[in-house]
Amino acid sequence: MTTHSATHVEPRARTIDPRQVAVSLLGPLTAVGGVVWALLQPYRITLLHPHDQGFWFLFVQPPIWILLAGLGFHFFVARPLLEDMGKS
Repeated sequence: MTTHSATHVEPRARTIDPRQVAVSLLGPLTAVGGVVWALLQPYRITLLHPHDQGFWFLFVQPPIWILLAGLGFHFFVARPLLEDMGKS
């Protein structure tokens, strides 16, 4: 009985596709844009004292939605899309 073992394994070079890089950066860049917007206009985020504002004023704040949209895109759209792009 003889056994054969691999003596030399060549690593595969991973090519970086510009489309994959662009898709992977869309979500984080959008989330960073929401954070920057919140920092540039802090009066839009009223978490501590809303000064007689109702629920909808607190709930519908664009920087928070932009941040959530960027994170949602990254986790629920970009990751599966990158897996499919990598298979082809």
